[in-house]
Amino acid sequence: MHAVSPSTTAIVDEVIDYARRRALFTEVPLDRPMAPSELARLAGRSISRDGIGARRALGVFEHVLAPSCLSTDHPGYLSFIPSAPTKAALAFDLVVSASAIYGGSWMEGAGAVFAENEVLRWLADEFGLPPGAGGVFVQGGTVGNLSALVTARDAARRRYRAEGRPMPERWAVVCSAEAHSSIASAAAVMDVDVVKARVDERGRLTGIAVAEALEGRRDSVFAIVATAGTTNFGIVDDIAAIAQAAADADVWLHVDGAYGLAAMLAPSTRHLFAGVERADSLIVDPHKWLFAPFDACALIYRRPGAALAAHTQKAEYLDTLTESADWNPSDLGIQLTRRARGLPLWFSLAVHGTEHYRVAIEDAVAKAGRLAEEIRRRPGLSLVREPDLSVVVFRRDGWSASDYQAWSDGLLGEQKAFVVPSSHAGEPVLRVAIISPLTTDGLLREILDSLA
Repeated sequence: MHAVSPSTTAIVDEVIDYARRRALFTEVPLDRPMAPSELARLAGRSISRDGIGARRALGVFEHVLAPSCLSTDHPGYLSFIPSAPTKAALAFDLVVSASAIYGGSWMEGAGAVFAENEVLRWLADEFGLPPGAGGVFVQGGTVGNLSALVTARDAARRRYRAEGRPMPERWAVVCSAEAHSSIASAAAVMDVDVVKARVDERGRLTGIAVAEALEGRRDSVFAIVATAGTTNFGIVDDIAAIAQAAADADVWLHVDGAYGLAAMLAPSTRHLFAGVERADSLIVDPHKWLFAPFDACALIYRRPGAALAAHTQKAEYLDTLTESADWNPSDLGIQLTRRARGLPLWFSLAVHGTEHYRVAIEDAVAKAGRLAEEIRRRPGLSLVREPDLSVVVFRRDGWSASDYQAWSDGLLGEQKAFVVPSSHAGEPVLRVAIISPLTTDGLLREILDSLA
């Protein structure tokens, strides 16, 4: 065993001490962004020929760089989709980094892959997928959606070849106008068309709308994307009817549940996701509503073999890895090198048990319902839509976009909360996304008070 130098020990001690203090903060700072000129003035030049040492480098991060980054785990971070990792998951993320585990193959990371697969199997069971289902943790929902759609197109191509059918001039994917922007991004990368189907009066994609969108394009559509909890409103599409339309057309069904599908774990909202069990692929992001640190997306396939055919990379130096297991994580998505990003979630689930997750998700849904009721009760405020999950969208009557922005800036300036304006149908609105168990009803009422 090689001796560790005193300087290396000091570096590790400094970093772990800071990580411990940050992880155990009882009051997480919200912080705020800084202008590049201000950061340049305060941070100075930290990269030099001889280095500045661990203590100074850590000081620059702790006192300059970190305070210029918003803390997504702050109870008042209510914009976009917050993150609220458990302390167990945060702590174990250090272990994953310190262990130098390569999570791309079974041969090199069997134990880590085994643990990740246990989590994926639990999720697949919760979503009603068959015993043969399996998947991989990828970087985030964008990579998960892209990987799934690449698999779907490859499966369509193989089927057309086997049946002797001519390939379409342009492949296409069907989704709603409310689908996440990553679907359009994936389509652009793949050079395929996006067919946007109409939504109903509740903002949902329906089976009827999918059937209409398929008319005259059935041979060119290789996938239908249903959304299980839109980012802006938390709307859950009519997945059961969409699944039937996909089955009738013999088209791949992908469910984008990056934010909302975690709510299937909560008894009160489970019914909203009927039909998910028929998906050919789906995603859910543990770094959102499953209390894991950035960045992790669980991508699960009904038939992993389709993903293996689409994604397994061929090279002489990789043959031994491919032959060593039924499948390797790197064979199921657009990636080769990967960290074992599912391990922090595995550790937290192992420590706390799944029931704590159900309770925490149910708690966020209940808070959203109480916030909606409070908005209905207050003069001058009105709901844009009743919340399905934990996103509440509302308006301050008579306010313009500039009014909302000034209010949002003031709230952040006071370090009370981070709530940025959104928009719907061209109208500026306010949107609150509740994830953290530490977000209290009292804080939410204070935010409403500030709108008076």
